[in-house]
Amino acid sequence: MKLLKRILLALVILILGLFIFIQLKSNPKYEAPYPQIKASTDSAVIARGKYLAYGPAHCGSCHVPMDKIMDVENGNLIPLSGGWELEIEPGTFRAPNITPDKETGIGNLSDGELARTLRYMVGSDGRCIFPFMPFAELSDEDLTAVISFVRSQPAVKHVVKRSELTFLGKALSAFGLIKPEGTKGDPPKFVPIDSTAAYGKYLANYVANCVGCHTNRDLKTGKLIGKPFSGGFHMPADPLSEDGKSYITPNLTPDPETGWIKDWDEQAFIKRLHGGRVHKSSPMPWGAFGRINELELKAIYRYLKSLPPVKNAVKKTVYERGEKMPEG
Repeated sequence: MKLLKRILLALVILILGLFIFIQLKSNPKYEAPYPQIKASTDSAVIARGKYLAYGPAHCGSCHVPMDKIMDVENGNLIPLSGGWELEIEPGTFRAPNITPDKETGIGNLSDGELARTLRYMVGSDGRCIFPFMPFAELSDEDLTAVISFVRSQPAVKHVVKRSELTFLGKALSAFGLIKPEGTKGDPPKFVPIDSTAAYGKYLANYVANCVGCHTNRDLKTGKLIGKPFSGGFHMPADPLSEDGKSYITPNLTPDPETGWIKDWDEQAFIKRLHGGRVHKSSPMPWGAFGRINELELKAIYRYLKSLPPVKNAVKKTVYERGEKMPEG
């Protein structure tokens, strides 16, 4: 009996110690370089930033109030005052106000701080920014354009609560399972805009983040666990959606048996991307991608067609309310 009591006491002490450790270490501070990026007032630079923000980079799909998301999808390019919310196992994540308001937005942040957040996932206070904005490899030119655009917006006073971690999220953060990743090398100064597969690779991986959804990933850590662009990422129903549908992303590689767009030619691809939303709750930012111009869609199509084929059968992508999805 005494041995059992000692074992139980040791377990209680261990669990309490673990709990205290996680609470104390759940918000580590990180260092990262400040990119030498300076916002521009040049109208052409700002126009490029606006195109990226409401088009391929789809900033407008998250950095607006929840009740305004469909407004942006339908073409109303409102200021990016934040408010989108996502509740998943590691926590409740909210997109902040990125208008130049000094109290509730980015008005007091430097260009370097904004660039560091986008490129290295480190906030102005040193905290880790969870990987919802994979813009680490954005070219200096495009990073400058985006920051120049957000600086040019009208300031909107809109308080958005900080993201909040669950105990799981705190544990992942405390043990370094979620941490800033930063760049894989030296991001390019600029990338020539053309219809080549090379430019399509830049768009699909580093701007539009097609790879982020069309690759299976672990929803707890956010890590990609599937082969790039081969689909299979399970997206459970949004509890706030009216239709309650769930989704599995399709395989975009040119596999002759399981590739979703294997029979599409270039014009069919462009037509579908410009065709808009079919399912109201679809997580794909159809409005934003519908604003991508034809030249850039050609580049993305040519890049997808150049990928190594991956055999991954995603037989069904949309599941009705209550319909069980296959195991991921």
